[in-house]
Amino acid sequence: MVFIIMGVSGCGKTTIGRMLAERIALPFFDADDFHPQHNIDKMKQAIALTDDDRAPWLNSLAQLISELSRGEGAVLACSALKEKYRVILAQGGKGEVLFVYLKGGMGIIQKRMKMRKGHFMQPVLLENQFDMLEEPCNAVTVSIDPGPEQICGEIINVLAGRGLIKAAL
Repeated sequence: MVFIIMGVSGCGKTTIGRMLAERIALPFFDADDFHPQHNIDKMKQAIALTDDDRAPWLNSLAQLISELSRGEGAVLACSALKEKYRVILAQGGKGEVLFVYLKGGMGIIQKRMKMRKGHFMQPVLLENQFDMLEEPCNAVTVSIDPGPEQICGEIINVLAGRGLIKAAL
């Protein structure tokens, strides 16, 4: 099973994804590491990506998910903002994909984005991310209001309750 931690930039995907992967003993991948340089350059310049910009990135992630779902599985941090993006990603996993949506308001996320250092995603693009976001219907939805430990614990409890991991750790 590949668990995709999704949401707008700054919601905590990487932090929660790494923590979750460590706790359930799966490898962690960050979709940001798979962006072509062209996309990174655009985001550094505060230029929003288009669907055409995202297409090769999504296809490479779908291939990665296909490989990971044949093995032990993994945790992947990926924005997956639109339903059509999630469809592409899920096709790679052939039914072995679960989305975990980190939900939060613009105020708390703006505050977090201003505190992080060295990320290519410019905070000015956050509004665009919220405009693009199509909240998922078939995902585990978790509020980002509590701290990372509580968020991760809630996700683990849900996954264990669904029999997707052996036990709540």
